[in-house]
Amino acid sequence: MLIVLVSVSPPVRLTAQGVFNQFSSENLRPSAVQFDLGPLGGNNIRGTLTGGVRLDYGFIAPKVRVLLGLSYFHADLSSEALRRYAEGLRRVVNDPDSNYTIQLGDISWSDLTGDLDLQYVMPQGRAVTVYLGLGVGIHLRNGSGTAIDGTFVEDALDQITAGGNGTIGAEIGAKHWRVSVDARGVLSSGLSTVSLRTGVMYRWAGFGGRSATRR
Repeated sequence: MLIVLVSVSPPVRLTAQGVFNQFSSENLRPSAVQFDLGPLGGNNIRGTLTGGVRLDYGFIAPKVRVLLGLSYFHADLSSEALRRYAEGLRRVVNDPDSNYTIQLGDISWSDLTGDLDLQYVMPQGRAVTVYLGLGVGIHLRNGSGTAIDGTFVEDALDQITAGGNGTIGAEIGAKHWRVSVDARGVLSSGLSTVSLRTGVMYRWAGFGGRSATRR
């Protein structure tokens, strides 16, 4: 067994070193900026629009680029989420006659998100690039509504939380100006969303640089 482990271990270490050696900060530099907009839906909100800006910060490994993003949306809570909050209020109301009513009215939820994404790019010729991405984000959320201002309901909606995301999309264009289309899913505490965005990108450093062509 020891002989087998000793004989197998060096190639495994060499393979791992080969993979990590491909990662480098040498080509990390701002190379493109993108503005996008599109519909968004979630498990506790009604459909709305979301918009954002993304900075392509270059390649950290062959075909793996780093993107920094900032996005925002403002949506009304779904009827199901409003029902759950109303039930929560009923549990803390002490009324022997049970003749009270609860009117929450309209409650909205806004989300400002900062993202760090890694995208694996797959050029499909000079004019089309397909990409797959994974990332993490910080969500700053704020709840608002006339009936909940200053209550524990507003406190529950005002939160800072982390989340993960996945992206699949494509860029179309051969020179500086490009059009992007992507689908993005986000998992986070209290709210998970899916969006379909269309954007405009301006790339001033040329696609990929040296790290995109390294083999």
